[in-house]
Amino acid sequence: MTPKLQRLHDAAKNALGPWVESLEERLGELTLVVSAANYREAARTLRDHPDLRFEQLIDLCGVDYSTYGDRPWERGRFAAVLHLLSVTHNWRLRLRVFCADDEMPMLGSVIEIWPSVSWFEREAFDLFGIVFDGHPDLRRILTDYGFIGHPFRKDFPISGYVEMRYDPDTKRLIYQPVTIEPREVTPRVVREEHYGEGR
Repeated sequence: MTPKLQRLHDAAKNALGPWVESLEERLGELTLVVSAANYREAARTLRDHPDLRFEQLIDLCGVDYSTYGDRPWERGRFAAVLHLLSVTHNWRLRLRVFCADDEMPMLGSVIEIWPSVSWFEREAFDLFGIVFDGHPDLRRILTDYGFIGHPFRKDFPISGYVEMRYDPDTKRLIYQPVTIEPREVTPRVVREEHYGEGR
């Protein structure tokens, strides 16, 4: 760990104390995990504490861990991952929080802390079904209003459930069950012995 990352690690540990479930370095950045119950308080501390000062939220995305890695996943299925930036200290932090309930994934909204999160929370709601409690306008943002399900969940079928087409007889768009035959997706096999090696 670089000295700069070590300073951030120590500052986050000191400021957040018992809220830190884990704090580890990966890919040159720190990943902080907090529980859903402490999420908003931890987010506010990350923004306001003078040793941290994460003024900007760069991104929030949903994650479905239902088939993660090569062994059974032992945490919650759904999580939100936030990427934060401190302009004051010139450092970044990845914040991850797991939803407490897999059947009804819900987290508190952090829109009052970082207003830029509004559309990101709507996207995670639309694509993964994570509900952000306290969001003032939580509705679909990328799929159609009548869309059923959440297409980025790993158990959502690749071809979907319905398709939309223009019907010339009724002169309007109609929805109907999917008529595409399901395909079996097989990985591409590379047969060259030294494929991808520098030459």
